[in-house]
Amino acid sequence: MASKANRPKLIVDGKRLDGRAFDDLRPLKIIAGVLKNANGSAYLEQGNNKVLVGVYGPREVIPKRDSDPTKAVIRCRYQMAPFSSIEGHGRTGPNRRATEISKVIKEAFEGVVLLEEFPNNEIDVYIEILQSDGGTRAAGLTAASVALANAGIPMKDLVYAVSAGKVDDDVILDLNMIEDNYSDADMPTAMTHRNNDILLLQMDGEFTKEQFAKALGMITEAGKKISAVQRQALTDVYEREEKRTKTDEVTL
Repeated sequence: MASKANRPKLIVDGKRLDGRAFDDLRPLKIIAGVLKNANGSAYLEQGNNKVLVGVYGPREVIPKRDSDPTKAVIRCRYQMAPFSSIEGHGRTGPNRRATEISKVIKEAFEGVVLLEEFPNNEIDVYIEILQSDGGTRAAGLTAASVALANAGIPMKDLVYAVSAGKVDDDVILDLNMIEDNYSDADMPTAMTHRNNDILLLQMDGEFTKEQFAKALGMITEAGKKISAVQRQALTDVYEREEKRTKTDEVTL
């Protein structure tokens, strides 16, 4: 985060620079079943973020020494395309940031996927950030949850993720890139829809107790909207499949 001395004005006349209120999400769109050769997939747009996720498995673990006879192994790779950002994160090859985000997303899903159903198998989750505008780990996690459900992977619940942050004393939701770079705090959080179980909570900066409670409240309220879009994406893909099946039957 940049120093306050060099920070542009992020709140003007009670509104953020993109015109949103403090508790507004960016426009969200999710499409499930977009990759033909994946077991499950999803495409997400959240503001200017564009994310593609492919899920493969359950399938045999390679190499076999990494298998677990009691449960499946989740492998997650988060990666930013080289053209996704002008900020330098989107470079080819492994890097520390991508490795850290891959790890925390993997651990989040280990809390909800019924891994014991698939011993000696692996589930691979590939998250590709095609265009970045802040909050990509949360966007990637939200899309990955839809892709896992689309693959038929049994889970305790869908998972949504979004960040909350702070500009001076104002708590804001779903930070875009300029807010992420210049805010006083940023807290990406992942939760389950039904019980609001926290699967991921990271914090850069500081909140007071009151600000933290307000941020968490904003996230859970936003989760209702995000979860509705996730469920609709899954409903839409099955309706498309049903129409395709009926069309094939008529053709035959």
